[in-house]
Amino acid sequence: MRTWALILTGLFVHIILFYSIFDIYFTSPLVHGMTPHVSNQSPPAKRLVLFVADGLRADKFFEFDSDGKSRAPYLRTVIEKTGAWGVSHTRVPTESRPGHVAMIAGFYEDVSAVAKGWKENPVEFDSVFNESRRTWSWGSPDILPMFAKGASGDHVLTDQYPSELEDFADSDSSKLDTWVFDRVRTLFNKASSDKTLTKQLHQDKIVFFFHLLGIDTNGHSHKPQSSEYTENIRLVDKGIKEMTELIEMYYNKDGKTAYLMTADHGMTNWGSHGAGHPHETLTPLVAWGAGVRQPKTRQELLEQDLYSKEWNLDHLMRSDVEQADIAPLMACLIGIPYPVNSVGTLPLDYLDVDDQQKSRSLFANAKQILSQFQIKMEQRKQTTLSMTFRPYSELTPALQTKMIRSINKLNQEGKFIAAIKESKKLIQLALQGLSYYQTYDRFFLGVSIASSFVGWVMYILVLVVKEHTDVVKVRVKLVTLHQPVLLRKEVIIGGYSTVGALVIILLSVQSLPWTYYLYCLLPVALWMVVTLNWHVLLDCYTRLKEASPKGFLVNFFLTLVMFVLGLEILVAGFFYRHLLSVGLVCMGMLPLLSSSHHTDWVIYVRWMMSCLILAIFPMMPVVGRDTNYYLVGIAGILAVSTGVLAIQRLKNSTSSHHSYSTNHIQIVLTALSVYVVQFTAYSIQRKQGLPLVSQIFSWLILGISMVIPIFSGTGVLHRLLTITLAYLPLYILLSISHEGLFVLTLCYLLYFWLHLEGTSGQHTGQAEQLHSVDFVSSLPIEGKQQRHLELQDFRRAFYFIFLMLTGFFGTGNIASINSFEPASVYCFMTVFSPFTMGTLMMLKNIIPLVLVTCTFRAIHITTHVPIRALFLLVLAMSDIMALNFFFLVRDYGSWLEIGTSISHYVIVMCMIIFLMLLFGLSHWLTTFSLVSRKSHRN
Repeated sequence: MRTWALILTGLFVHIILFYSIFDIYFTSPLVHGMTPHVSNQSPPAKRLVLFVADGLRADKFFEFDSDGKSRAPYLRTVIEKTGAWGVSHTRVPTESRPGHVAMIAGFYEDVSAVAKGWKENPVEFDSVFNESRRTWSWGSPDILPMFAKGASGDHVLTDQYPSELEDFADSDSSKLDTWVFDRVRTLFNKASSDKTLTKQLHQDKIVFFFHLLGIDTNGHSHKPQSSEYTENIRLVDKGIKEMTELIEMYYNKDGKTAYLMTADHGMTNWGSHGAGHPHETLTPLVAWGAGVRQPKTRQELLEQDLYSKEWNLDHLMRSDVEQADIAPLMACLIGIPYPVNSVGTLPLDYLDVDDQQKSRSLFANAKQILSQFQIKMEQRKQTTLSMTFRPYSELTPALQTKMIRSINKLNQEGKFIAAIKESKKLIQLALQGLSYYQTYDRFFLGVSIASSFVGWVMYILVLVVKEHTDVVKVRVKLVTLHQPVLLRKEVIIGGYSTVGALVIILLSVQSLPWTYYLYCLLPVALWMVVTLNWHVLLDCYTRLKEASPKGFLVNFFLTLVMFVLGLEILVAGFFYRHLLSVGLVCMGMLPLLSSSHHTDWVIYVRWMMSCLILAIFPMMPVVGRDTNYYLVGIAGILAVSTGVLAIQRLKNSTSSHHSYSTNHIQIVLTALSVYVVQFTAYSIQRKQGLPLVSQIFSWLILGISMVIPIFSGTGVLHRLLTITLAYLPLYILLSISHEGLFVLTLCYLLYFWLHLEGTSGQHTGQAEQLHSVDFVSSLPIEGKQQRHLELQDFRRAFYFIFLMLTGFFGTGNIASINSFEPASVYCFMTVFSPFTMGTLMMLKNIIPLVLVTCTFRAIHITTHVPIRALFLLVLAMSDIMALNFFFLVRDYGSWLEIGTSISHYVIVMCMIIFLMLLFGLSHWLTTFSLVSRKSHRN
């Protein structure tokens, strides 16, 4: 198979393997066709007011300030005198979209939907707003439209500020909340002269939604410990008080308004969210007004409640809820149907109604969830062969009927407490049944994907052995005629084709999605190709069996064991970053222990020192928790100094007349980037916003960095220097702490790695002098026989993977989902734009990978190892790691564990797919040049 065909095949296979995780673990939970169930026939409230303080942590809201006073005095009074309170437990990913969907629609959006957009609906769903008679909403353009567009009709009204106001560098982000409060005052003032509006405002079953984004924006910009964050909490508390008084005054204190205040997610101490840390998943919930119980004194603690004690609220009963439980609570208070897709359980502890109402409302809740279970069961039944269908045994149709009759009878007899207990049991069984049918196909899909992974790795190893070793024997036609019948090509193809046809028939009969065909046919195709090459595996076995001398066999198996252990250490490094430091120390020591040549100790010592220095960074705090522009400045100065010295050394070590003017421009750009970072940080710190000149220079440097490498020669050392100096200014612009020093140290290590491999290659006669090597003229000639692989080449491939992961995780930039740190892109933009900001963040993380890949390509050129063979080895090792993470993916346990398992699999699969693109990119970066061929050589 030609290289381009192999890369396209690899991309196709890995895209299927990557996407499979969403069909196996994270398919949409939504079903359609259910009949709505009215929550409460005699609702206590006519209207509901929902305040959502985006990004508000529970502890920052409930705890006292250093002066012993509450940050939210009005809501504190509500908690202690007129309402109910608790903690709302959110789920991963702790982002605004899924958080609002959980609160307002009552279900937890699948992870794949989050990637489909903040402002559009990736899936159609019902919500409290949709079921209401009319909803007025004010706030962010990133949240409001998705509920308006999801509504059946035009009764969900939105009033949103322009996205330009969401500026992380703004001196006062709390003005976003002030804007909302001002617009609400305008609405009620308008009602005095607008009869239509007055009539609408006096209807029942209406909702007022306040989306308050200031706290989240200040948290990202200044961190939750800042005065800006806590002052914004005070402003929101004051605004809620004023809005409550305004609404009560407008309705003449009719006692028919229910109020809820909560948050979509919290925030870490370093100003991020997305993962499952308690600071992100614990949010406040305060309810008061019509239908909400009064505070209850807690007589004794059934269990240790450290949170309430810290917040000085241990004397009051705390009623915690899951975030999806808020939707049925809101529906019950105003008597609208529960959202048909809701999986929330009505929290009875918040209601101030009699037991009869509680029982009937909870029973309606149970029937609403049960209807989803019944639809889901029917869907599974229709897509499964009747003889193989396995119904959920805990909730059969007969048992459903029995439980519904029992609850109805208990309600009729006035045994409401018993009916409530039975309804809760029915809800629990229905939710478990939903989960059962949601994961119904998981086992057989998991087996298919796992066998695809193993088949792909086997295929790669077969290619390596077949094309890049001397293990495979040449078989003449006479030998192939005498091979067993079952191992003949036509028999193998026929057998696997039969299996494939059976798979297609079984899947089509069950009307399963088209992606299932890919998941099930992929292992058939891969294993067919592997089986067709059975003689390669036989020759490998024969060679190992006849291996002579015995030392080779021992060395081979020791190397194999070391690689397996090394890959497992890399897998563990995803969970424990400090293991990367252990690996770097071992890499630094290995050449000194294994080398039999003692003529290049200077290079060995430099390699060892660079490994030891780089090993410090994985043990340092994750970048993003604090900013330190002093370290960014030091990194920039070192980069300029190193660049000047490198240019001078390159000039002195070669007799060429090559021009280094491009490199001198790059040095100026590096120095300019340091100035831009410092100037921007100073301006934002003084709350003067992003200077226009900084923004212009930043985008200019970005544009120049993308194209400047093609204006240099293709000599190995000179082109690598140009590529490094091209991306260092860009990386510095995106740095906020010690990551600039990290990437600079990585560059030193890559330089010494190149020299180290060149030195070892020269000792074995496989390498040339680095100063005489050219990326273009040293490329292997098409069709010319290249050398076979050696054990040293396996080590080189492993070093490449290790350094790729070190570049990725060395500063912990995206070790988990909640890595987004807006400060990293402040030189380019401060107005919230998730996709542009995300692209810049990804570019920052890709830069170290590009540098590692280009160096790896230089090693391939200098040591004459076939790049195709190295690529295959890297691919096989990466896939073995990916298979580990596939088995580690989970959708149970703590939300931190679930989020971590998802992100690790996604990261390693993206890395594999990106590796293929990186090899192509590195080829272009190192070989394409606009400089005349005369100047290419150093």
